[in-house]
Amino acid sequence: MRLFFAIIIALSSAFTFRSGAEFSFLDRNHDFTDVKEGVVLEHDFSFTNVGDEPLVISDYKVACSCTKITFPTAPILPNQKGTIHLSFDTKGKFGFQSRKIEIISNATKSKKLSFRVFVIRA
Repeated sequence: MRLFFAIIIALSSAFTFRSGAEFSFLDRNHDFTDVKEGVVLEHDFSFTNVGDEPLVISDYKVACSCTKITFPTAPILPNQKGTIHLSFDTKGKFGFQSRKIEIISNATKSKKLSFRVFVIRA
């Protein structure tokens, strides 16, 4: 009987909610309209910290230096909103482009943003 209660307690503690900082994005994917090569595209990804601790964004990862983001350097407090600004330089890019951005932060879950565009040769 004691073993039964020990198992129940262990399982219930395994299913408790984690606390911490957490992103909630309005939209994590963006589709640009077709553009001619050489244009710098920009987009803002809006988010809210829905966690119970301040959210700190420290860095990001992209596959190409043509993709850059700027992000808040101050901690985003619980229930506070923030914006991640994306810029993508289409110079030297042709055809369908699909990019992902990994956001490095103290959030409990990793977040990835993405965008797509078709670039027309100038």
